[in-house]
Amino acid sequence: MEITLLGTGVGIPQAGRVQSGVLFDMGDSLLLFDCGCGVLGRIYESGHDHKGIDAIVITHLHLDHVGDVLALIKANWLVGKTDMQIYGPQGTREWFGKTMDAYDYLRDRFTVKITELSPGDRFSPQGSGCVIRCAKTMHTDNSLAYRIENNGKAVVYTGDTEPCEEVMELAEGADVLIHECSFPLGFPMTNHSTPDMLTLMMEEHPLNVKELYLTHLYPHMQGHEREAVDHIRKYFTGKVVIAKDLMEIKV
Repeated sequence: MEITLLGTGVGIPQAGRVQSGVLFDMGDSLLLFDCGCGVLGRIYESGHDHKGIDAIVITHLHLDHVGDVLALIKANWLVGKTDMQIYGPQGTREWFGKTMDAYDYLRDRFTVKITELSPGDRFSPQGSGCVIRCAKTMHTDNSLAYRIENNGKAVVYTGDTEPCEEVMELAEGADVLIHECSFPLGFPMTNHSTPDMLTLMMEEHPLNVKELYLTHLYPHMQGHEREAVDHIRKYFTGKVVIAKDLMEIKV
């Protein structure tokens, strides 16, 4: 797998970071995980063809994770691609229907197949050759993390979450964990992660992955990146990286 971190930021604008999006290149298939505002442009900047994306997989329905979904589907339609698979948590079908209500002129332009998921589900997007597992996260009532397995390799993408047992179990033995780390050390927070919240969870559930990428960074993290990495390295022996937009990971 080749992974491109398209968007590593949040709902607050900041230089060099757009909202959430991660692109998985399986060789014969492209899967997009989350599609926040700015991700459509990042797909172009990454050198990938947006109409080559076979499916969009959504962690949860907050705007900074879905803001460019319809923009991507419309861009595909403008160049002749009129179908899309969307996988997401419970409520995805209702959300997409309401979105289309606001843009009725697009309703008959394309066909979107939506599959709603629950914790514990497994699925394989058509043509991808991979198997994806879901786990509950601590963010919204229905938010999900995903483990993507392909050719003996495994990558876990958390979306937004407070550190939790379900994600640690999902990540067991993975090659790469892409985990949110929204705020710096000591920042009072729930439903998101900080470096010390992550290491507190690691003390209870040692993290058995090779590489850890910290993403979904609020502006509050600016200037605290090295501090975050140094703190986590006291509890984790693998590679720790602060994610950046358009960073590539080969697994």
